[in-house]
Amino acid sequence: MKRFLALYAGAAYLFLYAPLFVLGVFSFNASKIAAWRGFTCNWYAKVFHDPALLDGTMNSLTIALVATIVSTIIGTLAGYALWKKRLPWLTNSLYLSLLTPEIVTGISLLAFFEWAFHFLHVQLGMHTVILAHISFSLAYVVIVILARLRTLDPALEEAALDLGANEWEVFRRITVPLLLPGIIAAALLCFTVSFDDYVITSLVAGVNSETLPMIIYAMARKGVSPEVNALSVMITMGLGVFILVAGRLEQRA
Repeated sequence: MKRFLALYAGAAYLFLYAPLFVLGVFSFNASKIAAWRGFTCNWYAKVFHDPALLDGTMNSLTIALVATIVSTIIGTLAGYALWKKRLPWLTNSLYLSLLTPEIVTGISLLAFFEWAFHFLHVQLGMHTVILAHISFSLAYVVIVILARLRTLDPALEEAALDLGANEWEVFRRITVPLLLPGIIAAALLCFTVSFDDYVITSLVAGVNSETLPMIIYAMARKGVSPEVNALSVMITMGLGVFILVAGRLEQRA
């Protein structure tokens, strides 16, 4: 039985990661077609000389960093408030945003922005993408923070209050240090989700706010390019490291 389970798990992982392995192999292919013509690293070098890819990377990094910082701060405070108020119905409603299809979320955000900007006379752009990423990243932060808070002993805060500390000092010196592993894990998760998003971003992005996933998708529609393969490998490796670190910190939380 153990051997069967091991084979089953191996087959499942092979099904999941075989396409990524093929992608990595052909990122070193000297030919532009799906036939091996020799080993080369030129495609990785060309990625760093493509202005569109560099601009998209900078846009994605900027959006992901700002969305991560803002959503982590707001989500941490919101999670702490939910933990204090003990409102299960409000906490469970967070999962609705995670279960809602991205296309529905994107269309609803687009409709909201168009309605709001009708009065504010503002166009779609980087600011709308950042706001959209903050909106769907908040749920991830709150859920991770709540998971960490459920492991904390409320008596720690009560003891600090009895010793003369005010509520702000208790939160800053007691609660935040205990929450730090969960905060870091939530931030890494937000960065990964924000950097990788395509559907919502493509609906709320404006001129000069194209992200890297949007550019890669546009390039891939014209045919599989070795540059896309090389860039995809770098993104997969980079985000893989973030996911592993976030998973490790979440386990500690």
